[in-house]
Amino acid sequence: MFEVNIAVLLIVCLIALVAIGVHIAIALGMTSALGIFLVTGSDIYAFRTVQTMLAATAYEAIRDFVFAVIPLFLLMGEFISKSGTVTDVYRGINRLLRRLPGRLAIATVLGNALFSFVTGVSIASAATFSRIAYPEMRRFGYHPGFALGSVAGSSCLGMLIPPSVLMIVWGILTEQSIGQLFAAGVLPGLMLMTMFIAYVLAMAIIKPEVVGGNMTKDQQVEAEEDDDVSTTQFFISLFGIVAVVVAVLGGIWFGVFSPTEGAGAGAFIGLILALIKGMRFKEFIAAILSVGRTSAPILLLLVAASLYSRTLAMTGMANAIESLFIGSGMEPWMIIGVMVLIWFALGMIIDSISIMLLTAAIFSPIAVKLGFDPIAFAIVAIIAIEAGLLTPPFGLLVYTVKSAISDIDPNMNVMTIFKSSTPYWIVMLIGMVLIVKYPIIASYLPNLLFPSG
Repeated sequence: MFEVNIAVLLIVCLIALVAIGVHIAIALGMTSALGIFLVTGSDIYAFRTVQTMLAATAYEAIRDFVFAVIPLFLLMGEFISKSGTVTDVYRGINRLLRRLPGRLAIATVLGNALFSFVTGVSIASAATFSRIAYPEMRRFGYHPGFALGSVAGSSCLGMLIPPSVLMIVWGILTEQSIGQLFAAGVLPGLMLMTMFIAYVLAMAIIKPEVVGGNMTKDQQVEAEEDDDVSTTQFFISLFGIVAVVVAVLGGIWFGVFSPTEGAGAGAFIGLILALIKGMRFKEFIAAILSVGRTSAPILLLLVAASLYSRTLAMTGMANAIESLFIGSGMEPWMIIGVMVLIWFALGMIIDSISIMLLTAAIFSPIAVKLGFDPIAFAIVAIIAIEAGLLTPPFGLLVYTVKSAISDIDPNMNVMTIFKSSTPYWIVMLIGMVLIVKYPIIASYLPNLLFPSG
């Protein structure tokens, strides 16, 4: 009972520190040190225990070869996004969909889905497409809120369609196959993409004014004259992205190389594509520095979270939470619902990786004991965590979009973006329900590609 009380105290302290603005990694480290002192005794031996555990955790985490996956996949995405490839593909898709109502919003969803195959961060997708798609949609008379809603909503695909940083982190924390998780995200990602497109089409038919239906013929012709991407540029960029996807994900799924080796191959192909597209030396340096600024905090978070998990294990908190859920008498789907609500709530205040670091190692074993497929549960978790980033008042994806277009449309209201993102949030909720009800949506490809896994 004493250990459980300590664990509750640690969780309360962690939440309090995060609430007052302490960085999540520092908060995890401080509460871990406090927990070790309380469990082992507040003396010099406890201090040495803290030192030993911190050193051992950091060494075991950082030396693991799999951690190189994160910066390498991020580097691949940076090379491809900064080379102009994404802009060419987006405008090319827009041109191909010329006869469809709401084609620019549909092109945004498809572009985000395609971009997701070469980057693992939804925040990057939101920032990129805010700069690319929003000016285009405004030029064609789209309602500002509807345009930004399509950007924020579809950017969630960045963490679901592989390669995904969240999948890598989940695999590390729960000791699941990263290759299987990558395979599991494909069908749910395509399902959500299809549902997003269906929503856009429905809105374009029901309320054509939100997709520029009020523009005159002359205005449309004038807007289309500025669509300057050539067919050659489009096909070079599209072929490059497809080559990256086939080489990297195909190589991982068919056992040619490990996820870490696949990430290295992807970064190399991204470099070649960037050179072909004429990326300058300064842009290469900027891409490398950007990856360093993004991946270093993630690795620090993983070390702090590993230390926090070990501390909770010492207190028996994970077992206590498991007993609480399983002994509550609730139906399994109700327990999953409570977990989803917790993810939504956390998504209002902290980023997706931090949410996963705090909950994955606790929730995943509970789901397995309840009889859920661990791979399908991982996909439900990723969708829920991403949906939390669209949830007001502090949805980080929405604020990313607002920040990215601040110089384009400084008067845009954040609540307008939240309101316009709500339909995509609802679609993601429907997607979660479908995967809980039919886990084969997520588990079919992993079972097909990894029959012995």
